[in-house]
Amino acid sequence: MTPHSSDTAAVEAIVASILQDEGTHRTSATSTPDATIVESLVDRFHGLAFPGFFGPRFDPSDAVSMVGAVVDDVVERLRPQVAAAFAYEAVDGGGLSPEEARVRSVEVVRDFVAAIPAIRGMLGRDARAGFTRDPAVGHPDEAILCHPGLRALTVHRFAHQLHASGVPMLPRMLAEVSHARTGIDLHPGASIGGGFFIDHGTGVVVGETTVIGEDCTLYQGVTLGAKRFEREADGAIRRGYRRHPTLEDEVTVYAGATILGGKTVVGRGSVVSGGVFLTRSVPPNSLVAAPRLE
Repeated sequence: MTPHSSDTAAVEAIVASILQDEGTHRTSATSTPDATIVESLVDRFHGLAFPGFFGPRFDPSDAVSMVGAVVDDVVERLRPQVAAAFAYEAVDGGGLSPEEARVRSVEVVRDFVAAIPAIRGMLGRDARAGFTRDPAVGHPDEAILCHPGLRALTVHRFAHQLHASGVPMLPRMLAEVSHARTGIDLHPGASIGGGFFIDHGTGVVVGETTVIGEDCTLYQGVTLGAKRFEREADGAIRRGYRRHPTLEDEVTVYAGATILGGKTVVGRGSVVSGGVFLTRSVPPNSLVAAPRLE
């Protein structure tokens, strides 16, 4: 490498701090998904979801060639990241060998590509919901081009497919790129039905084990979170259990509401008003409101 011009003692001190804390660096020998490539996949997912709105203009007369090129590009970028994610788990003793990870990545990415039509179908419903439920949107295209909720949901639906296939880490990396861009935090483990609409969106948090039904609406600042974190006998935080709420079909949750707990179910057709703090289930067609001060 080219000799550096910085103060040698300062550089050596930085290097020492890096070497002393193994958790803050990774070498080329450690299989880790590449954050730059992961971010590039987010942009390509938008192009697959809404071609012509994002990326080059869609040409129906050359559709197979155009879409094929995008899919080939996604596969070329995605497959090594999936393999790296599977192999990376070996650091904790539970992952795959490099060859096993490669084979598994081929299977996962094949299933991922096969799922794209269904993902696009759900996103089409989400886009239409953005137009029909937001009076500030003057044209259906505006929902696609301008709604941060749809941008976040686009990434979520692709990341959720990878999460459902058992891919570690990578789906969360995709979600956090979207979170940074939109201010909307959708964990890739959350199950979200079609026709979903997030209005405004800033500050929305949807936890890992959340289940959201069909045609639901959230406004800004909504939290669907855990009531508390359980502990194992040794004191370590418990993982892998239901700790986030369920919203049944056609539920609307207004700005700033917080709904917590894995046993909390908001019944179909219910409305949760802004500012509500809810930790128990409510039956279908409920109106849940906080006390008003006038």
